[in-house]
Amino acid sequence: MLIRTLPFFFALSAFGAGYPAGFQDVRPVLEARCVACHQPGGVAPMPLTNYREVRPWASAIKEAVVARTMPPWHAAKGSAHAFRNDRSLTQAEVDAVVKWVDAGSPEGGAVAVDVRPAADNRWQLGKPDVVIQVPGLKVPKSGVQPYNFLISTLHIEHDTWVRAAEFRIDQTQVVHHMNAFVREPGSSYLADFPHDQIFVPSVTERGKKRAGEAVFARRQLLLGYEPGYVPMPWLEGGAKLIKAGSDIVFEMHFNPNGKEAVDHSELGLYFAPEPPRQRVLAIDTLRDLDLVIPPQDPNCVSKASMTLGSPAKLLSIQPHMHVRGKGMEVRATYPDGRREVLLSVPKYDFNWQTTYVLKEPVDLPKGTVLDSTAWFNNSPNNAFNPDPAATVHWGDQTTDEMHIAFLELVIGRDANPETLFVAAPKMPQPK
Repeated sequence: MLIRTLPFFFALSAFGAGYPAGFQDVRPVLEARCVACHQPGGVAPMPLTNYREVRPWASAIKEAVVARTMPPWHAAKGSAHAFRNDRSLTQAEVDAVVKWVDAGSPEGGAVAVDVRPAADNRWQLGKPDVVIQVPGLKVPKSGVQPYNFLISTLHIEHDTWVRAAEFRIDQTQVVHHMNAFVREPGSSYLADFPHDQIFVPSVTERGKKRAGEAVFARRQLLLGYEPGYVPMPWLEGGAKLIKAGSDIVFEMHFNPNGKEAVDHSELGLYFAPEPPRQRVLAIDTLRDLDLVIPPQDPNCVSKASMTLGSPAKLLSIQPHMHVRGKGMEVRATYPDGRREVLLSVPKYDFNWQTTYVLKEPVDLPKGTVLDSTAWFNNSPNNAFNPDPAATVHWGDQTTDEMHIAFLELVIGRDANPETLFVAAPKMPQPK
């Protein structure tokens, strides 16, 4: 069914009074859960911003909310910690939608008026302070695509705190992912490549680093986009740091879909009005680079672990696998021996990769061990499996696999982020 892999966010704020009994309960549900994507310029393929646009989808709406495939939310219920961006519906909300649809999805007496656009309707978070554009990356209609890179000169002359960032992806139907890294002055990361033009380095060139070079001094993940991405500010009183003289490095990967395309994606930066109390850091080091998935294996288990060398707070977790991914669980073992499941995603969906943002960041004392377990289905029963006979390893392409639990951690504004790692993280190696 079409809407299984599409965000079912649609806007009904144009509807007014005069609806039959029951719709007054549906309207706040729809407005609260669904307004973000199904509008012009949103990530969804069709706008649903007035009754005329929504009405043909009524039966599909009912089916999706009853099956709980929409709104998309894959975290298991009963988590020890609540999530700020939890889109899952309560049973009362599901019942309200079903009641409205079963009544014939009536318009009532309201006049259908389009939802009013935001001040800058291209950006969900409003007009950015700085916009950086990808200069026309050409995506062919077929073939395996390498990672493309772009080093964008920022011309920032003083240390700048960024309270939020937002990707505005142009060719959403063919994007696999797009990452924006902060590269400090003097970094070895892609140091031999030109600025402001697209290039394709080898895995060896991408992994090049100086002996003893600190992790965050080499590069820092500012923001990542995968299908399912929804922008939001990181943290009240928290921001990410871009040091004076830094560049933004774009890492871009596309999966052709039979049509040629030219991508003009944009990255918007929103500056903090003053230095924050806390610093937010994104890390991708909870990962299994030695991943091996045997042929025909319906339940291959992969494990990853890291120990914190200094205290931090956990802000968010984003599981990342490819099309053989089944599920992932991230746990903490605290220095006092207490164990806790931080996130369980029993049914991973490659087409909707949520970043699960905690409502209240979780304290992680020094010595906390973070473990991630991922399950993969390399059997013929996986409808998305490109080759059940293959032995699958870590790799860039969707036909390869990855096991990463992206984490966003919070530390003091002046704390040294390099002390978070007990040992230097292992780097991906060429095949």
